[in-house]
Amino acid sequence: MIQGTVTEDGVPMVSLLVAGRTWSATVDTGFNGDLELPDALRPFVNPRFLTPTEWLLAGGQRIVEDTYEVEFPFDGARLAVEATFVADDSILIGTGLMAQYRLTVDFVAGTVLLERLA
Repeated sequence: MIQGTVTEDGVPMVSLLVAGRTWSATVDTGFNGDLELPDALRPFVNPRFLTPTEWLLAGGQRIVEDTYEVEFPFDGARLAVEATFVADDSILIGTGLMAQYRLTVDFVAGTVLLERLA
């Protein structure tokens, strides 16, 4: 189980411990991939290049990013998932990674809960 909070701007966030550091991670139900990671995490997740992937962003914009298989620590397990890397300092969690989870976002209480179902 992973718990988090909703920011004042209404963004569901969780904190993840990766490579000895706590990282802010946005829970993004509009992102169908697994993960978007900061370039700073590249040496810690054993990336293996897969393919260029085309993404359709909100507003109809299309981008192409290299996709990698990475070993990512999540909810007490080390998972093999797909990720892209960006020059940013936060993690984006997509619906692909949450496929085995129930996501509860309570905007009134300001809480986020990811519960593994399988």
